[in-house]
Amino acid sequence: MNSNQEDVQAIRSLVARQFKSTSWEEGKAPDWEAFKTDFLPEAPLYASARPLRPQSIQQFVERMNGLVGTTLRSFDETVLGSRIHVFGNVAVAVIACENIENATETNRNVEMMLLVKDRGVWRIAAQAWDRENAANPVTSQLWEAESQADTAV
Repeated sequence: MNSNQEDVQAIRSLVARQFKSTSWEEGKAPDWEAFKTDFLPEAPLYASARPLRPQSIQQFVERMNGLVGTTLRSFDETVLGSRIHVFGNVAVAVIACENIENATETNRNVEMMLLVKDRGVWRIAAQAWDRENAANPVTSQLWEAESQADTAV
């Protein structure tokens, strides 16, 4: 495996870790410490809600903690597909996912991450996401590159 393939694999592992840390079963809680570890300290998050309001990692965690166990009793986030582009120490990841809330409500989102590599470790510098709707369906075209492979330059 060359270093570019290793970078893509490291980013895929980061994404899997992120999704695992924000998923929980009823009666349990997300792993916010694991979630926060992959972000740069000042990384902004941009949720799908409008009007647009950037959130810090801590603001996001506090908002979610207010929902955990109340209106959001369980949350399961699964990757449907992703496309990752790496250039040196910078990368973007496009991740299509499916979320199941309270074991009943299914939503699909696309998350986009800007990542930077420092001292051999990939970290999230910014993240934004949007929900699927009739005008913006989540399809495999989001993650299937023309060459059917992730790119690393």
